[in-house]
Amino acid sequence: MAEREQLASRLGFILVSAGCAIGLGNVWRFPYITGRYGGAAFVIVYLIFLAIMGLPIMVCEFAMGRASRRNLAGAMLVLEPPGTKWHIYGYLGIIGNMVLMMFYTTVTGWGLAYTYHTAVGHLARLSPEEVGNFFGSFISNTPELTMWMALVVIIGFLVCSIGLQTGVERITKILMSGLFLLLIVLMVRSVTLPGAEKGLAFYLKPDFSKLSWEAVYAAMSQAFFTLSLGIGSMLIFGSYLSKERTLAGESVYVIILDTLVALMSGMVIFPACFAFGVDAGAGPGLIFVTLPNVFNSMTGGRIWGTLFFVFIFFAALTTVIAVFEHLVAFAMDEWKWSRKKASYIGIIIMFIASLPCVLGFGPWSGFHPFGNGTVVLDLEDFIVSFNLLPIGSLVFVLFCTSKYGWGWDNFIREANTGIGPKFPEGLRGYMTYVLPLIIAVVLIMGYIQFFG
Repeated sequence: MAEREQLASRLGFILVSAGCAIGLGNVWRFPYITGRYGGAAFVIVYLIFLAIMGLPIMVCEFAMGRASRRNLAGAMLVLEPPGTKWHIYGYLGIIGNMVLMMFYTTVTGWGLAYTYHTAVGHLARLSPEEVGNFFGSFISNTPELTMWMALVVIIGFLVCSIGLQTGVERITKILMSGLFLLLIVLMVRSVTLPGAEKGLAFYLKPDFSKLSWEAVYAAMSQAFFTLSLGIGSMLIFGSYLSKERTLAGESVYVIILDTLVALMSGMVIFPACFAFGVDAGAGPGLIFVTLPNVFNSMTGGRIWGTLFFVFIFFAALTTVIAVFEHLVAFAMDEWKWSRKKASYIGIIIMFIASLPCVLGFGPWSGFHPFGNGTVVLDLEDFIVSFNLLPIGSLVFVLFCTSKYGWGWDNFIREANTGIGPKFPEGLRGYMTYVLPLIIAVVLIMGYIQFFG
C-alpha cells in the first residue's frame, strides 16, 4: 500500500478543516437566525450545543480518518468488525458529498458572479425593486448560471489536482487568510457607519425573553449543520493527520475558527442593516437582494460590495475544495486512480451532476418537489441537510461507541494518541446513550419543521 499523503503543517490541517466547516451557513444563516432568536442569548445556547454535540462528533470523524488513513467508505470498511455492514453508510456518505456539491457549486457561482457584477457597476444606482428583479433575472439566465457553476467546478478540482500540500493546503491557507482580512476590513467599516450602534445592541445584548424551545432547536441544528458533520468531510483530513497531537484539541481549534467567522459575519451584517433601516431577518434573500441595497446607499459602496462578495466567494470556495478533495481521495483509494485523473474526470462528472440545480431556476422551474415555490436546490439540500448529516452523525457515534462497531476502546485510544488535551474517558455513557438521542431529536425535529 502506497504511503498516505500528509498535510505539511498543523496550521494547514486546522485551516483546511475550518475551511471545510466555514461556508454560507456561517455567513448568512447564522446572523439571520441569531437576530431572529434573541441575539446574544441565542449565541450562548448555540455555543453550548457546539461543545456537547459538535465537538464529540468531530472527534469521531477525525479518529476514524486517522486510524484508517482512508476516505469515508474505505475507513468504515477497514475499521468495522469482520462480517458487519457499517461500510454501506460509508458509500452513502460519499454520495452525500456529491449531492452537497450538486447545489453548492451553483450557489458558490452566485458569489463569484456578484463579485463581478458589483465590481463593474451593474448593481449601482438600482432601486431596491430593481435589485430584486436583477437577482430574479440572473438566476433564471441558464447560460450565465451554467458558466459561473462550471468555473467553480474547474477551480475546485484544479486546486485538488495540484496536490494535497501544494494545492489544497496552500490555496486554502491563502483563501482563509484573505477571508479573515476581508472580514476585519468589512467589520470596521460596518461598525463605524452612522446608526450602527442599534445593530450592535440588537446583536450583542442578550434578550432571554426571546429564548423558546424553537430557539433551542434552532441553536441545536445550527451547531450541527455549520460543521458539515455526517458525510466524512472532516474524516478525510483526519486521514492526512500525523499522530503527534490528540484530536480533541485540534477539534476545538477548528470549532473556534468556524464560530469566529460566524460571529464576525454578524458584526458586518447587523450594523450595516440597522444603519440603513433594512430587515436583517430577510432570510435567503439577505445576501443577494438586501445587502446590495445597503452597499448602494454607502459611500464607496461599489468597493465595499465587491469586497463583501469576494469574502462570500472565499467562504464558499474553501468548502468546495475540501469536499472535492474527499471525492478525489475516494477515487484514489478505492479505484487506484492518480490524483490528476481523479480531478479531471471529477470536473466532467461534477459539471453534469450540478446541471439539474442550475436548470431548476430556468427550464425546469416548473418542477416543485415540495410544493409551490420549491426548486431542485431544495430537494438536494433536503437530502443532505435533513437526512445524511444527522443520520451519518448518528452512525459515526454508534460506530465509535458500540462493541458491534469499531468500539469505544479503539476510538478513545486513537482520539487520545499524541500530546494535547485528552478526550474525557468519563464521557463514554454520554456518547453511548445521550448523544445519539440528541442527534435523533435533530433528525425528527428537522422533519417536523420541514414538512410542517
